[in-house]
Amino acid sequence: MADTILSSVGLSYQYPQSVKLDFPDIHIAKNQHSLLLGDSGSGKTTLLHLLSGLSKPTTGEVHLMGQSLYTMNGTTLDAFRAKNLGFIFQEAHLLRNLTITENIKLAQSLAKNPVDEQTIIELLDYLQLKEKAQVLPSQLSRGQKQRVAIARAVVNRPGLLLADEPTASLDDKNTDLVLKLLFNIASDYGSTLLIATHDKRIKDQFANSYQL
Repeated sequence: MADTILSSVGLSYQYPQSVKLDFPDIHIAKNQHSLLLGDSGSGKTTLLHLLSGLSKPTTGEVHLMGQSLYTMNGTTLDAFRAKNLGFIFQEAHLLRNLTITENIKLAQSLAKNPVDEQTIIELLDYLQLKEKAQVLPSQLSRGQKQRVAIARAVVNRPGLLLADEPTASLDDKNTDLVLKLLFNIASDYGSTLLIATHDKRIKDQFANSYQL
């Protein structure tokens, strides 16, 4: 389908000296925000890594924006992924020696996009971080680091925005706030959300879900 953002068929992954993980086929259309639901250890993070090309599967294939991920490698894959996919990891993984602005600029550079400081300023303002633009990650709270990670993930307006357990450690109020933020920013930046979680509180907010 022309509006398909992500599709996977026959994915499995074999860890050395461990059980093989078999995954359901995934088909996500533009603006069809989706969930990967599963208990801890069910392979959610592994599946996200396969869907994003960070890992290669034992079997199966993935198409992102109509492009077969595993036919690309090296810098070609890195640039394609940086341009078309944003990844919000469980930990922010900010480079500690770079300012917040420099961390986000790096995402633009990896996508081979021109550095656009005005877009970064507007994004930080949107996320209530404008006054933190020139500070180092060590000067931020955990919640502020998470918002910087969101800014870095969406700065290139990716077609697909992946989030790994974004609400797992949050109470009900902050879970609602983070989900609202992710929905709003996905809408404003033209991205489709795929969230991997064991948090069943948020299931009813998604029409499309996959059980691991």
